[in-house]
Amino acid sequence: MQDGAGEGVRLGVLDVGSNTVHLLVVDAHHGAAPRSAYSYKTELRLAEFLRDDGSIGAQGVTALTEFVGEAATIAEQVGAEEILAFATSAVREAPNGGEVLAAVQAATGVDLQVLSGPDEARLTFLAVRRWFGWSSGRLLVLDIGGGSLEVAIGNTEEPDAAFSLPLGAGRLTREFLSADPPASPEVKHLRKHVRHLLADQGAVLDATTNASHVVGTSKTFKQLARMTGAAPSSAGQYVQRQLRRDAVAEWIPKLAKMTAKQRGELPGVSLGRAPQLLAGAIVAELVMDAVGAETIEICPWALREGVILRRLDWMGQ
Repeated sequence: MQDGAGEGVRLGVLDVGSNTVHLLVVDAHHGAAPRSAYSYKTELRLAEFLRDDGSIGAQGVTALTEFVGEAATIAEQVGAEEILAFATSAVREAPNGGEVLAAVQAATGVDLQVLSGPDEARLTFLAVRRWFGWSSGRLLVLDIGGGSLEVAIGNTEEPDAAFSLPLGAGRLTREFLSADPPASPEVKHLRKHVRHLLADQGAVLDATTNASHVVGTSKTFKQLARMTGAAPSSAGQYVQRQLRRDAVAEWIPKLAKMTAKQRGELPGVSLGRAPQLLAGAIVAELVMDAVGAETIEICPWALREGVILRRLDWMGQ
């Protein structure tokens, strides 16, 4: 990670995910680490507004539009000179995604851009590379989101390979875990599904070999690391945090017996994310097993930081 300062700019980054909608305002300088100036977010859980055909219902569009409007107002009030707004899998996969984007822009003036799954993986990879630097060698980056799992690997700032798989923790919870706590057959069915999907992605997993440093990013990996003994967020972002595959495997049977409320009482687990923690843990264990990683390091930077860094790179050209 580099430090230093060029000409600065205050940027607003608006991230519309399957679970959370987050406005992050940062003071950014080309060649330096972005510094957070303001954060505003809500667990909108946009994926819960999906209809049977995958389209986003009217209530979801209204809730999203209201939040984006509020975020745009706040960004202006705190001095953001530009808003980088993007949406991921919930909007990307919705049959009416284009209509949703048009409705948001008409009501708020904010132009939401939909990122493809591979682009998500590439931008997250860029953030991880900048955080750990060149000494980390060949990086393998894993990111479990609400709707998808992103995988990227490479030796430079641009990954050699970047993939997106439909293995998000929220998606799998909705599709497989209906009871609270889930019934044993549901959990077994979910594990079987994840194993089979990973096995079907031979080309993806073949591309992940020979990594010298395996990294996990975003909320699911952070919560699992905290739950299994990593330092709390109050210790600061520069504290090294790791997640061991065997520790996740030991916790899965315990999580399967807990209600969502009980999981929400675990260290580092928010009540809003607690229902999907079991699915996230299963994906984490099985993907770590599939890529041969007994331990992964947690990176505090992910997609939002990647978007900021890419924008700064363009500004510096």
